[in-house]
Amino acid sequence: MTDALNPRTVAWARTMDGHAEGDVVRAHRDSSARLDLPAPIGREAREELQRKLWRPGATFAEGAGRRMIEEEPDIERTCFERDRDRIVHSTAFRRLAGKTQVVVYPTDHQRTRLTHAIEVAQVATSLAKGIGVNVHLADAMALGHDCGHGPGGHASEDAFDTFIPESYDHGPWGADVVLTPLNLCVETLDGIRNHSWSRPAPMTIEGELVSWADRIAYCAHDLEDAVHAGIVTLDDLPREIADVAGRTRREQLATFIRSIIGTVAETGVVGMEAEVAAALAGLRTFNYERIYTRPESVAQSNAVIEVLRGLVEYYCEHPRSMPGDYHAGAEQDLVRTAVTYVGGMTDRFAFDAAEHLLGWDPDRLPQGIGRGA
Repeated sequence: MTDALNPRTVAWARTMDGHAEGDVVRAHRDSSARLDLPAPIGREAREELQRKLWRPGATFAEGAGRRMIEEEPDIERTCFERDRDRIVHSTAFRRLAGKTQVVVYPTDHQRTRLTHAIEVAQVATSLAKGIGVNVHLADAMALGHDCGHGPGGHASEDAFDTFIPESYDHGPWGADVVLTPLNLCVETLDGIRNHSWSRPAPMTIEGELVSWADRIAYCAHDLEDAVHAGIVTLDDLPREIADVAGRTRREQLATFIRSIIGTVAETGVVGMEAEVAAALAGLRTFNYERIYTRPESVAQSNAVIEVLRGLVEYYCEHPRSMPGDYHAGAEQDLVRTAVTYVGGMTDRFAFDAAEHLLGWDPDRLPQGIGRGA
């Protein structure tokens, strides 16, 4: 049997047990990595190190953290490191890979909600490192900030508003509904709940950094996606924006990140110098007018709204069509449970459900860019 396998498969199979050296097993036969480490750097040592490294005003981890349900502290990880890990391993986070950032049915190179979250985390951690505050908390907030989004992008909020009396806002919905089972720290949930600029200010400096990181990331990468999709060109960007922030994503991220770090260092305020802030606002306005509200995008959003409202109504009429995990909730609050279920769907799952359950003609569904070509 072994003779029928290619050499690479055989070599890989022979590493099943690793490579023993006395009582220790190594990954590589020729490993020479060694450390003079008298003891593991556990949670308490990390907490002490962070208090020495980070600036006053940072949010410092302490024990198990402030959680709705009390827990025992972890041996190795700080409370915010645990939050970050819980988010990354959650179903809600994985499903972001199948949810719209700007374009439904994105191509291989266009952003999804997942890649957007990763890019926000990159900006947020760059800001936290440059300012000297809690990198792990900023990372957790950034990775989880969009877990409350439904399929089809921001159109899902308009669709679900019909059914939720307090309105459907992806920040609070993510913190208070979607991520509740993770029992995250109060500070992490607050940053997720209040990352949008229309919400109250977050309680921590790290939360404010994530608010800026979200806007910086999407303004830069939505433009890049639109250029690659042929919607606009870099030459279309007004000169007053390009001269300050640059035309490419790389230039823009560098400009905006450095401006915030410099502003905090000079003033102590989490903000951006006026000229650079005007360029960011101009970039957002440009994207809004040329990308988000172009006729094709509006038509896409309208189709998403119709699909999602139809699905919620369907599951309210056929609650047993939802998975068993939702049946108990449906008995208590049917409409809210149906919204929760539909809101957790990926784009493809929702549109397939519209076709099979609601009888939608596939040609009426959101098409994205290049779908069917």
